[in-house]
Amino acid sequence: MSIEERLSGLAGGLPDGIAEGVALGTGLADGYDIYVSPVGEVAVTFNLEGVSSLDLATTGFEGRFASRYGRPLLRAEPPRHWGKHIPEAMEAGTPGRLPVDLRSRTPFEVKVLRIAASIPRGEVRPYGWLAREADRPDAARAVGSTMARNPIPLIIPCHRVVRSDGHLGEYSLGGPHNKWDLLNHEGVDLGQLVELAEHHVRVQGDPSTGVYCHPTCHVIRASGQWNVLDFKTTAAARAAGLEPCRECRPG
Repeated sequence: MSIEERLSGLAGGLPDGIAEGVALGTGLADGYDIYVSPVGEVAVTFNLEGVSSLDLATTGFEGRFASRYGRPLLRAEPPRHWGKHIPEAMEAGTPGRLPVDLRSRTPFEVKVLRIAASIPRGEVRPYGWLAREADRPDAARAVGSTMARNPIPLIIPCHRVVRSDGHLGEYSLGGPHNKWDLLNHEGVDLGQLVELAEHHVRVQGDPSTGVYCHPTCHVIRASGQWNVLDFKTTAAARAAGLEPCRECRPG
């Protein structure tokens, strides 16, 4: 029987005669360890390809993993000294040197997730931005679905992706309150973000620098508030003689 055939029956646990080390080494099971994050304890799973998922370490996380991926989980040490990189990646909100296993995602989803991983800490981007960066400008809804199915939140920071209207939106890792807490932890001015969304402000510009940005971009945040202008559309910002920021690429 092939490994693929055996995988289909493993959601309930390892069959008799399969040692844990063999299961981990052949991909019949993933390992996991527990880490502390800004939203509480999380279970990080891994295999020889890289980190495969991240979930809140609440009752039933093993079953949720088996249901999603068709493999059981075994408590284990991460391979190749990845363990020291996992907390760094969660805090930074990007994989960095940590390999990730995205084989469960489609090519489009992988592309979107890797773009999301490039969003700087303390900044947010709307679904439409990710769609445009992925060369699918009409796929904002598909981007939202991809964020909802992100297998490794915190490490791929879907909490930094907001609705196209500027509101925070939902969050798969425990709900929108966790998204709020994570962005607050990263220093985002959430009060301003909510206020701008309510007033339909999409970008901000600074005539002294000649550029317009997403409101959380570090470039516009470096401007004096007396210089900052609010715009409801990128077209309005361009009509005011401003160019799009090369850092946050607001379109």
